[in-house]
Amino acid sequence: QVQVVESGGGLVQPGGSLRLSCEASGFRISAYGMTWYRQAPGKEREWVAAISIGNVNTNYVDSVKGRFTISRDNGKNTVYLQMSSLKPEDTAVYYCNQGWRTAGIAWGQGTQVTVSS
Repeated sequence: QVQVVESGGGLVQPGGSLRLSCEASGFRISAYGMTWYRQAPGKEREWVAAISIGNVNTNYVDSVKGRFTISRDNGKNTVYLQMSSLKPEDTAVYYCNQGWRTAGIAWGQGTQVTVSS
């Protein structure tokens, strides 16, 4: 079964850090670009960070540049999103998906990130 499972979210104070994980099954992430997305309450889902096949390119939405880093471990078939200097506006459910800024498979359940003091 082709799916992804996100984890690592939680409650963090402004300025804090979190690392999200996205474990894939049913396909090898090494053969695909992978993208992290987020959806805040009342807003549409937006892409946040993308990583190309072979890690040649990464791309970030302007609001997270310099604070978030996307990476992958092909051996663990897992994609990561390291988030630092978190802000309240980063509060959202975070998802990952197969593809370079496209959603190639069904969405997972996501992981909630809440940034609040």
